[in-house]
Amino acid sequence: MTTPLLEVQNLCRSYGKVQAVRDLSFTMHRGQITGFVGPNGAGKTTTMRIAATLDVPDSGDVTIDGVSVLVEPRAARALIGYMSDQFHPYPNLDVLEYLDFFARANGLLGEQRARTVRSVASFCGLLGFADRPATGLSKGMGQRLHLAKTLLHDPQLLILDEPASGLDPRARIEFRNLLKELAAAGKAILISSHILPELGEMCDSVVVVEKGRRIVSGSIADIEKTVQNDQVVVLRALGGTESLQRFLLTQPDVGQLVVDGDRVRFPFAADDEALADLLARAIGAGLRVVEFGRGAVDLEDIFLKTTKGNLQ
Repeated sequence: MTTPLLEVQNLCRSYGKVQAVRDLSFTMHRGQITGFVGPNGAGKTTTMRIAATLDVPDSGDVTIDGVSVLVEPRAARALIGYMSDQFHPYPNLDVLEYLDFFARANGLLGEQRARTVRSVASFCGLLGFADRPATGLSKGMGQRLHLAKTLLHDPQLLILDEPASGLDPRARIEFRNLLKELAAAGKAILISSHILPELGEMCDSVVVVEKGRRIVSGSIADIEKTVQNDQVVVLRALGGTESLQRFLLTQPDVGQLVVDGDRVRFPFAADDEALADLLARAIGAGLRVVEFGRGAVDLEDIFLKTTKGNLQ
């Protein structure tokens, strides 16, 4: 196993009587997209701000490629790209001028700065908006500009706090594809979002926190095994879900039914042989089955099973 790029080590942070982060630890590797998930007030933004050198913990540390954000904050900042949950573009600057301003702030000079600005603008799909006022962009294009600003100094770790908030479906898909390209290029991406189905589609690992504490962390596949004892089955038949539900309510080993459109999902507490018998009985009962199989436990399932909804 390679050395982690990001190590959060026993992090604690309080604001008055509220302990926002409590002995929090987790790691990330290069090329990994990690979803940072928790209820409101779970300590996600506080942790991200500490990792981005914008806040100081009461105890613990965060290291980026072995560089402590407390001991060497300037060196750590060169490795970090932080994208906050709010984007406030400066007035009187167009898109390229805005990026050029931050390229100068990051110490880029001359031809290197000009090449970097255009390269990042091209990657984020902004060249067609080069002369557009930064304050006149749509929400989706504004988020692209926010991400482009974050990428100018070629950081190894991206810390993104609710980057898809307020985006329409197409903009979210396009933004997600950009992040996948960055991960494929070897960057580690720590991303928080309340849009859990979307996180589940892009993340290969997750850290779930509640009341400042880590509840569970690891690959989504490994966490599924620990939180889901029974296999989840998806069943769809012609004629709607009412007849399906009536049939399933009389069957052994079938757990609570969840109607999802024209499908019915349910946990099944038995082996594959019993599952095959269930299918045979469904067909024998006259149900015209067109879909029958295991359903994956998604990130929403993991969140609901591992957290208690406690707020602070």
